[in-house]
Amino acid sequence: MADKLIQNIPFSILDLAPITEGNNAGITFKNSLRLARRVEELGFNRYWLAEHHNMESVASSATSVLIGYIAGGTNSIRVGSGGIMLPNHAPLVVAEQFGTLASLYPGRIDLGLGRAPGTDQVTARALRRNYMETAQDFPEDVMALQTYFSAENSGAKVRAIPGEGLDIPIWILGSSTDSARLAAHLGLPYAFASHFAPAHFLEAIELYRRNFRPSQHLARPYVMACVNVIAADTSEEAERLATSFFQLATGIITGRRRPLQPPVDSMDGLWGEYEEAAVRQMMKYTFIGDRGRIGRDLAYFQQRTQLDELMVTSHIYDPQARIHSYEVLKSVQDER
Repeated sequence: MADKLIQNIPFSILDLAPITEGNNAGITFKNSLRLARRVEELGFNRYWLAEHHNMESVASSATSVLIGYIAGGTNSIRVGSGGIMLPNHAPLVVAEQFGTLASLYPGRIDLGLGRAPGTDQVTARALRRNYMETAQDFPEDVMALQTYFSAENSGAKVRAIPGEGLDIPIWILGSSTDSARLAAHLGLPYAFASHFAPAHFLEAIELYRRNFRPSQHLARPYVMACVNVIAADTSEEAERLATSFFQLATGIITGRRRPLQPPVDSMDGLWGEYEEAAVRQMMKYTFIGDRGRIGRDLAYFQQRTQLDELMVTSHIYDPQARIHSYEVLKSVQDER
């Protein structure tokens, strides 16, 4: 039987809109919508999309546009950003975009905010042109967004319309203790990127909980973490599906990035000893296996972390196998 800790927390999805080898962004978007509709049926809580740029394997660069597409094709699941990389954007533009989304899909839009550019430095400069904001300006930009969303801003010279007066939940995303301190100080929910940055995960969520200051937005700390899950009917099949993910992660380590590759029977010759060690360290919070193995491993993970919500991302080449991975995952939670 699945651990009660797992049964009692919401499950959510992070989608990087993966472009698979031999396909294009248009097919990717259709696959994302198909996945969103299925996980909505299964009872997942949120469907978030991440902003990345200049990456052959990721199609979610125009994040707010894609959020609108997914929200428009679903009925009840919350849809949002995991996240909008705020240094790339003027806060007013973000407020207007998400005010528009929240007006179109009331009660369903989340705004997760990150302080990194979501790309390399050369691309970051191309995105910003003469806009000189940096990660150091992130706290001020978050507070500027809160001001634009507040009804009290109605008398200001600069207003976000639509956006003003709307209840759009803001989340602080992070992979370090700096983001944890900011989320705690502002009294906002905190989402940690443990799916690729495990080093400071446990320290950051403990710091956030210890220093949390209640706010008008949130009375008590709320922690969500993202992990990698690749599930199948057998552990052997899950391990094979995971080779697509391992190839992608190896490309990140080596700088030789490609669209998401088909699975292979063995990673021999595709990574060396150094690359394998680096991938496994970076992807520490990765859960691969059948229902029983996934259930046991996630129960232990939840026992250690006491998360309020679990977000999952799954880099699987075949769209139907990706959907089935989430079906297997949800069956762990629904097991009685």
